[in-house]
Amino acid sequence: MLMNTLQAVLVAGIIAYCALLYKSFRKQAHYGRLDPNTSMLKVGVVGAIANFLDTLGIGSFAIKTAFYKQFKMIDDRVLPGTLNGQCVLPTMTQALLFIGAVPVDPLTLISMIVASAVGAAVGAKYVANWNRQLVRLVMSISLLIVGILILAGLMGWFPLGGEKMGLTGLPLLIGIAGNFVFGALMTVGIGLYAPCMTLVYLLGMNPMAAFPIMMGSCAILSVFSSGAFMRQGAFDAKAVLVVAIAGPIAVVVAATLVQNMNLEMLKWLLTVVVFYTAITMYRSWQSTEKLTAQRLAKAL
Repeated sequence: MLMNTLQAVLVAGIIAYCALLYKSFRKQAHYGRLDPNTSMLKVGVVGAIANFLDTLGIGSFAIKTAFYKQFKMIDDRVLPGTLNGQCVLPTMTQALLFIGAVPVDPLTLISMIVASAVGAAVGAKYVANWNRQLVRLVMSISLLIVGILILAGLMGWFPLGGEKMGLTGLPLLIGIAGNFVFGALMTVGIGLYAPCMTLVYLLGMNPMAAFPIMMGSCAILSVFSSGAFMRQGAFDAKAVLVVAIAGPIAVVVAATLVQNMNLEMLKWLLTVVVFYTAITMYRSWQSTEKLTAQRLAKAL
């Protein structure tokens, strides 16, 4: 019953989002605000690749941002709104596919999803003012350490992880608290996927259980975050529309691959995701520090 309700909420979110996207696209077209420089073919290819990797747990924002900035595909002014708008239908598709296919304990799944949504709501009000550079550095170091621990477990140096599909007692409370924090950190640009996958694994769950949890969390969050940008017109409607089509197709292909992986392969995938995210986060911190130093040097 709970799972059916959650799936119904996701379907309602998809319908509401499609209606908003259609209305927003027509509005931009009517007032001549569609960017003529946006190549829907190029953006669609990048979106498909990014969402394929996103379904594996790697995340899509960093990949799309790198391409968009390198090849000047999206105006920087509307990049945040465009990224948020592009992720809605792919993450909704991910959530529906994995919630229906992976038998995670309903209480664990729904409580952690709700915790992330509450965390994001709180984060939008309070955490968004935190020093994101410090958060990036701490998260990068933390994920690096955890990645080393997971790798050590895979090499047989000490036992780590498990095969549970649900949590109870103290582990469940830790999972709820962790996802609350991860939801809050999304407001300072810290992705939820890798930290959530890591937490679930460290609490003794099957790595596969992380997929419906993290995807359901982001699916719910993305509707609210993207809606704010779209109502203000602060997004590239052409870029969002094409990824709204190409993204879910890539998700279905990648989901088939993930669901056919055995437990050992999933553990190695988790290791790659954790190390990749740690390095990406550190590079974001490093590039911002360099930019700040250059600005200070010019000011002096």
